[in-house]
Amino acid sequence: MALIVVGMIVLIIGIVIARNPGPAQRFAGSVKIAGVLIMIAGVLISAVVQIDAGQVGVKKLFGKVQNDVLQSGLHMINPLVDVTRLDIKTQNYTMSGVHDEGVKAADDAIRVLTSDGLEVTIDLTVLFRLTEADAPRLVKETGVNYVDKIVRPLTRTKIRDNSVYYDAISLYSTRRDEFQNRIFKSIEEDFKKRGLFLEQLLVRNITLPQSVKATIEGKINAEQEAQKMQFILQKEKQEAERKRVEAQGIADYQRIINQGLTDQQLQYEQIKALKEIATSQNAKIIVMGKGNTPVILDTKN
Repeated sequence: MALIVVGMIVLIIGIVIARNPGPAQRFAGSVKIAGVLIMIAGVLISAVVQIDAGQVGVKKLFGKVQNDVLQSGLHMINPLVDVTRLDIKTQNYTMSGVHDEGVKAADDAIRVLTSDGLEVTIDLTVLFRLTEADAPRLVKETGVNYVDKIVRPLTRTKIRDNSVYYDAISLYSTRRDEFQNRIFKSIEEDFKKRGLFLEQLLVRNITLPQSVKATIEGKINAEQEAQKMQFILQKEKQEAERKRVEAQGIADYQRIINQGLTDQQLQYEQIKALKEIATSQNAKIIVMGKGNTPVILDTKN
């Protein structure tokens, strides 16, 4: 478009020179030809538009937004048409209390009040993308700065509106997923009305007041100690039961042995033991005296 304007200016200058006699009149034809060539180059350049992958083009003619959308690729268009390129890939917008982690360098976490009147800090990431068919309407109604005009303020407002239904502890623990789904549903419809598609909403972190956090940690520690004590008691009971069973087994064994052994059986077992000792190469057997128990001497030592 700029080249067309420049070419028109050069052409007009050439015409003016041609109409005014003087030394420069002989260059009037060349100036007019140059102006025409610049205009032709401007028309050709303006008539060919390339849309990159992951983008769409929205056409505006003299400020009026046209409803058709240019897909990725090369297109021949009216040279007077201005094309606005919009990203249709998945985008993320993070609001975090950590420095330089979110879109804004400063603390951008969302501070909300819960149903019990406590202030809770929430870090959040919004995953969204532009709906291709709604791109002209988005440009017409909102403009290209839709992140600051729609995504950020709408998300922060909906989080504050829905946090009042939960107390701080349940928001932090048992009902966190429910809270996240509730926000998602409330934001999804508003995004859709404005030409945006909400893919996912991620509640990254919920920070409680220090007093509430200390109470929760104390409760958790008490529960862990109680569970540890139960484990110890259960282990002691099992050990006592094991010892009782072991003692009962020893008692039963001794009772059976005492009932089953006789003097003749004991004498038989003694004879078997003496026989094994006698056949051993490491000892010599000498039986002395008249007692029932012999004395065995090892002559090799």
